[in-house]
Amino acid sequence: MKSAYELAMERLEESDPSANQPLTDEQKAKLAEIDQVYQGKIAEREIFLQQKLEEAMVDQNLEEVEKMRAQIGSERLRLEDEREDEKNRVREG
Repeated sequence: MKSAYELAMERLEESDPSANQPLTDEQKAKLAEIDQVYQGKIAEREIFLQQKLEEAMVDQNLEEVEKMRAQIGSERLRLEDEREDEKNRVREG
């Protein structure tokens, strides 16, 4: 008797047979490049927003502080989603 996990994995394989194909060296290199580019983008945005956050803290503008903290988190999530989308496009060919 198969577990629910095994059955789900079988259904996944049937729906996307290319999912288990190994990556080529070219794809691996492109994925690494995408990671580097997005690490830079994330760092750049965080530095910029961190400066804005510090300015708001100095001015004791609590509303702006909360806004900047939320924006830092949302920018990071947005860029990570973009990175994963690009990586998925590379994986799919």
